Amino acid sequence: MTFDPERLLLTLNRHGVKYVMVGGLAAAAHGSTLPTEDLDIAPARTKANLSRLAQALDELNARIRTSNEPKGVAFPRTADFLAAQPHMLNLTTDLGDLDLTIAPAGFPAGYDDLIGSAVAIDFGDGTDTRVASLRDVITSKRAAGRPKDIAALPYLEALVEERGLD
Repeated sequence: MTFDPERLLLTLNRHGVKYVMVGGLAAAAHGSTLPTEDLDIAPARTKANLSRLAQALDELNARIRTSNEPKGVAFPRTADFLAAQPHMLNLTTDLGDLDLTIAPAGFPAGYDDLIGSAVAIDFGDGTDTRVASLRDVITSKRAAGRPKDIAALPYLEALVEERGLD
């Protein structure tokens, strides 16, 4: 399986899923060159949106990512199942890893907390993808406190300064 974030985004956008891109790819959209191996999104939690997301996940052949099962574990790709997830769902798909970050660190209401300061970026499919602001990416990484996130902070903060976002 090759990580293909563009096709992952295209699939989500084609299904009309409302989400904010967060994590490493959001940082990359703002100019970061730090590596990342998955797409993280904070989806809107409405029933209609979760139904569209479930359809997209079905098309992507999404499975729950675990260390014990390299191909992942099947799960019910339904809006009800997605609505029951409190914080995060780590998935593997035919196009690479996709993390549904329901409540990103620092943003307990997820999409609702992030959408107001998200920026719209067209990644080439003619659809605006909402991307967390660079400041929100930094806030989330700081709140998560994982070693890889802490290591990224000086670089991302320098990027904010370079772009005059202070």
